[in-house]
Amino acid sequence: MTVDAVGGVWRYAMDLAAGLQSSGVHFTFVGLGPHPSPAQRAEAEQLGKLIWEDAQLDWLAEGPEDLADLPERLEKLVRSEGVDLLHLNAPSQACGLKLDCPIVTMSHSCVVTWMHAVRGVTQPDEWAWQKRFNREGFDAADVVLAPSRSHANALEQCYGPIKGLSVVYNASQSGAEIAQRQPFVFAAGRWWDEGKNGVVLDDVAEHLPWPVRLAGSLKGPNGQRIRMQHTDHLGTLPGSEVQQLMTSAGIFVSPSVYEPFGLAPLEAASTATPLVLADIPTYRELWDDAALFASPRDPASFVDALQTLIASETLRRDMGRKALQRAKRYSLQAQAQAMLQVYDAVRAPAEQRLVLSS
Repeated sequence: MTVDAVGGVWRYAMDLAAGLQSSGVHFTFVGLGPHPSPAQRAEAEQLGKLIWEDAQLDWLAEGPEDLADLPERLEKLVRSEGVDLLHLNAPSQACGLKLDCPIVTMSHSCVVTWMHAVRGVTQPDEWAWQKRFNREGFDAADVVLAPSRSHANALEQCYGPIKGLSVVYNASQSGAEIAQRQPFVFAAGRWWDEGKNGVVLDDVAEHLPWPVRLAGSLKGPNGQRIRMQHTDHLGTLPGSEVQQLMTSAGIFVSPSVYEPFGLAPLEAASTATPLVLADIPTYRELWDDAALFASPRDPASFVDALQTLIASETLRRDMGRKALQRAKRYSLQAQAQAMLQVYDAVRAPAEQRLVLSS
């Protein structure tokens, strides 16, 4: 399984490996991009074997030449490690592969669907190679997975029909013990990412009686940056501290305009924290009737939804219970079981393979 140490793929991979430990699945993790922290390395080595390659991630690459040797690297590792199934966490990584073993690829996100959702345009010409690499990766894979039906629909809207496209929902561990609720709104994300819509949240924060506390970086790996003037920015925090803040927050908010799944709301819901979410297809799919929704392009809409919850402790408790109940659908056990079915199906002889439902 390919992994990286700078995004949500790491958490996804480690949780999935932990969930499949008792099922006889043995993982060799192949790391790409910036190196992991000592803590990340230790976590991976408890769950499998970790090999770090001096190779670039597609979303950090300046051009296709940065990825030119990746197929050869992966093919060599598949042979040397005796791998019988390759799980790639970016479709572009399947581009150019020539392997006999089955290939499963998960599209966690991509620049093409990001541009369509965030800016309403196609990718610029200098990024056209990324669309080509993803398209070839989709075609090379035996199964293509998306973490929500909304993202699967977005992929086919941008790329056309994709053979073997199925959905396996992301998951999160059960929430920590709920602490005494405090009067603040909490949000977490990569705020340098325009898709997280931090500008709107900063505007909203100016008009609330409760402070809005943010966890996550304001500066991206390629120099992206956002300034926050009205929120209480806490910086990049360890997962344990983020979890603690979620359990004590009065409300969790996410104004994102692009989310293929959205782990942060799930983590908050797992602690019975009431949710105020952007009214986008993914969040409607996952959280309809279990959250309050607001227009991601309209700060006043978010102010109204947040004020409604701030004004009523009874409503906050009720929405927190609904969020917790919905979060149980997206458990690590459910994810592991669904992924094991995918693995078993794709490893079966062609004439015996199950048809995976999307």
